[in-house]
Amino acid sequence: MSLKKFSFRQAVFEANRCLLCHDAPCSRGCPAGTDPGTFIRKLRFKNVTGAARTIKANNILGWACGALCPAARLCEKECAASGIGEPIAIAGIQRAVMEHAWAMGFNPLGTPPEKKGPAAAVLGAGPAGLACAAELARSGFPVSIFESRPEPGGAMRHAIPARRLDPALLEREIDDIRFLGADFQCGTPVEGDGAVEKLFGSGFQAVFMSPGLWEAQTLAPGMGKTPGLFSSIRFLEGLRENADPNPGQAGWEIAGKTVAVIGGGSAAMDCAVSAAQAGARDVFVIYRRSWLQMPAEAREKKEALDAGVHFLFFSRPEKYISPNGAVAGLELIRTEPEDRTDASGRRAVRDVKDSRWSLAADIVIEALGNRPGEGVKRLHPDIRMDGGLIQTDARRRTSAPGVFAGGDAASGPGLVALAVRDGKIAANAMKAYLAAS
Repeated sequence: MSLKKFSFRQAVFEANRCLLCHDAPCSRGCPAGTDPGTFIRKLRFKNVTGAARTIKANNILGWACGALCPAARLCEKECAASGIGEPIAIAGIQRAVMEHAWAMGFNPLGTPPEKKGPAAAVLGAGPAGLACAAELARSGFPVSIFESRPEPGGAMRHAIPARRLDPALLEREIDDIRFLGADFQCGTPVEGDGAVEKLFGSGFQAVFMSPGLWEAQTLAPGMGKTPGLFSSIRFLEGLRENADPNPGQAGWEIAGKTVAVIGGGSAAMDCAVSAAQAGARDVFVIYRRSWLQMPAEAREKKEALDAGVHFLFFSRPEKYISPNGAVAGLELIRTEPEDRTDASGRRAVRDVKDSRWSLAADIVIEALGNRPGEGVKRLHPDIRMDGGLIQTDARRRTSAPGVFAGGDAASGPGLVALAVRDGKIAANAMKAYLAAS
């Protein structure tokens, strides 16, 4: 089922379809532990405030997860109603319940406890950091969130288009974490050699690292400032802020331009649709495999089709064309599937001999994924890295005593719900660690 945006009335109607399963398989399908079986049951029996309390008690980012999660392959996939028809639209219900509760002025969080005991620091105000801080604050621990950017939210605020995540409602969700007593230190980067050790020296007893993935992977490391060439995250952030992501760089105007997007994931679809909606003449998505092998969600790909985006499959970029110092196009090589699978479990592809061709483009956007910044390892000398990610155990403990980590920087690129799960797991481990301090 595609992600739906319901009115509250529609959400109640949808909840009335629930089979009220005793074992609630949908709840087992939620990585964040939001427990849809319980909140839908409460909504069905007209306990609206109870439904909102359940969502927020289990997932402080319940609204954002309802807006963003690919529920069709998570909780909705487990829904027993799919055996007799369509699964319950769980994400749509979850989102509508929270929006209705806020519109009523209802606070589902109760009175936050008095803060006492040893203090914790959280590095990064993305979903993992926010979830961790919320759980610590709920338990009465003083917690400070250090965020290098002026506003909290991480990629949710800076790299997801407003059409998918309303900035005002995201701010309302973050206000819940402020209400719990978390201290936000935005515009305060924690960086440099031994920065985490310095936090311990300033009185913090435990640290959760969730710096996110902000360093873009690129096909042309030496062309970062080339006019017309953008990473997906800088492009989307520029659109969100209505400003050139590389001040002074020519080629930011999109209207009437030809835009090429390299990649097949969610970020690529976001960039392509955003460019089309910004008035681009033509938008091409370039992907080396097929439509079915694209990792983007089906609803995201359909949105791109509906926006008029063109897809160029079985093609990979070889190099950029920039005769006058600015991007003018790409040289591409056609690919074809092999009989073997690669490490991703998909069919590998190989280049087709003598198949080079070119595509003219005014703007090229690389949606090739991101990695942690080079400075992460420097934050603490005892932190171990593995493949560029912070190494942790199942409880999100790093190799450095008192230091925990989660979210994309430790688990790799993932869903908001997975980041929330990381933050909750780490918070539980941190509470035990702090209690023993």
